[in-house]
Amino acid sequence: QLQLVESGGGLVQAGGSLRLSCVASEHTFSNYAMGWFRQAPGKEREFVASISINGEMTYYADSVKGRFTISRDNAENTVSLQMNSLKPEDTAVYYCAGRWGFALKTATSYAYWGQGTQVTVPS
Repeated sequence: QLQLVESGGGLVQAGGSLRLSCVASEHTFSNYAMGWFRQAPGKEREFVASISINGEMTYYADSVKGRFTISRDNAENTVSLQMNSLKPEDTAVYYCAGRWGFALKTATSYAYWGQGTQVTVPS
């Protein structure tokens, strides 16, 4: 089973930046498409970004496009999310997730999940 551990969350003022990282336990990490999702209190888990197994294809939610960048380093079994120009509405628990195949945008299509890391942007 692919185990994922997120880190890098914190409290950042609006306009600031954070870089989230997710480390995978399996050395077959390069077989997995990866995604970042987030969930705010009382809200559904929503898609943020995803990346194909070789990093060639990336996808972003409209709400973060131009501000967030997803990347991966298969040699280090990591996927990252660089978040710039943060807004209060970005406040959520951020989860990394993995799946076999394409980098889809729906949370239910991902079989493996980290425990999440909190990102807080005060208004």
